[in-house]
Amino acid sequence: MRVLLTNDDGIYAPGLAAMEKQLRGIGDLTVAAPSTEQSGVGHAITFLTPLTAKEVFDGDRLRGWAVDGSPADSVKLGIGEFCPERPTLVVSGINGGLNAGINVLYSGTVAAAIEGAFFGITSIAVSLEWNDHFNFARAAEIAIDVIKDLLATEPAAGSLFNVNIPTAALSGLPEVRVVPMSIARYGEAFERRVDPRGRSYYWATNDPPPAPSPHESDVTALAAGAVTVTPLHFDLTRRDMLASLASCPWQLRAGV
Repeated sequence: MRVLLTNDDGIYAPGLAAMEKQLRGIGDLTVAAPSTEQSGVGHAITFLTPLTAKEVFDGDRLRGWAVDGSPADSVKLGIGEFCPERPTLVVSGINGGLNAGINVLYSGTVAAAIEGAFFGITSIAVSLEWNDHFNFARAAEIAIDVIKDLLATEPAAGSLFNVNIPTAALSGLPEVRVVPMSIARYGEAFERRVDPRGRSYYWATNDPPPAPSPHESDVTALAAGAVTVTPLHFDLTRRDMLASLASCPWQLRAGV
């Protein structure tokens, strides 16, 4: 099995190294990741300027490619240029910080997995709750077990999964819950400050939702200490509205 590994924290991130170590045990691995941190860039791609990439070595071993672009760029280049053959699995992570709830929409980590799914490749994003002393080694052990279990279900090509690991799950035997992503709004507030030159600037506070949701989601399951698995899809079409809109009596004016 050919595996493509990427992330949004950059090719030198410790979470990537921990995931790389575990993935080498399940297949032939290619690493292509951004040369610098790209957190929060979502599904941005580079097309107004050329992309560059350089080889990164671990001693004499070619470790992978550092791409001067986004996580999605890294996946596109990894599949099209760097993998000797088309990968059967794309893994993005381990991200330093959870990608749950509406953060999924902003996450470069998840976007990289979505890009893999665009290519019809089973893709999995993996994130670990923020901590000043990340235990990425243990998180990677949990992640590889989850990945193996997901692959054992023989998901359809192009399947997309988002895996989050809370700090509480790093000790003992963690529980895994399959849950939907939360769509509760949060992180809308900004703190206004003034710089030394008297100019205003604004710092996002990323405040959590004011009250817990009564419905189980990735956010509530993570708060309970469970590892979460959320199947995602990137088709944004509101199919329930197609028929009603198709019958709309459109009244456009003719051009002259």
